[in-house]
Amino acid sequence: MCAKSLIIVPTYNERDNIEALAEQALSQLDDAHLLFVDDNSPDGTGDLADQMAKNDARIEVLHRSGKLGLGTAYIAGFRYGLERDYRFLIEMDADFSHLPEYLPQLLHAAETRGDIAVGSRYTAGGGTVNWGIGRQLISRGGNAYARMVLGLSLSDMTSGFKCFRREVLESIDLDAVRSNGYSFQIEMTYRAVRRGFSIAEVPIVFHDRRVGQSKMSRAIVAEAMWMVWRLRLGLVDVA
Repeated sequence: MCAKSLIIVPTYNERDNIEALAEQALSQLDDAHLLFVDDNSPDGTGDLADQMAKNDARIEVLHRSGKLGLGTAYIAGFRYGLERDYRFLIEMDADFSHLPEYLPQLLHAAETRGDIAVGSRYTAGGGTVNWGIGRQLISRGGNAYARMVLGLSLSDMTSGFKCFRREVLESIDLDAVRSNGYSFQIEMTYRAVRRGFSIAEVPIVFHDRRVGQSKMSRAIVAEAMWMVWRLRLGLVDVA
């Protein structure tokens, strides 16, 4: 029988993180599987994930042909989970910026308080660690900008630590999702709210990645700034 929850973790050059992440994440939830969506990582992340999957039936791996983007990785993971009847689908980064210890709180919130649970840095009790003032200003400013343009009240619009009820994802035309960077998080939230689904925020402390380099870029920021206006003006069909 299928587990209740699927933790979806996109990877690109995360070999140094995935063993510890899988061990810690799966120890937090009694009835969960973990899916690595690997974009043909040059450092051998996908090969290591395959070895891990052979030794642990709770670990699954989806290989893609190259670096195709964060949004499409999550879409692929959502399709995989929906086809296999998981009830809850969880987004999580591979770099320990999302601490596995929050997984039970996130799942509980999706079971009891909202159709989507969002790990929020900017609600009461949340925060960030090891961020410079510049990154804090960009993140907080971007969230305020997205809330203002789209008329939403969610504190953390760009959080990538989420738990969806399967019904939310079944209601969204995943083929129509246009964002592929961090604006993917904004677009998915907006589409869900437009369909009447509720959101519960769970305070988290976001830690800067332990190993490797951040994948944030100017292009990703620019995509997010433009995408909120495309959504607001109806240039992207969210019906």
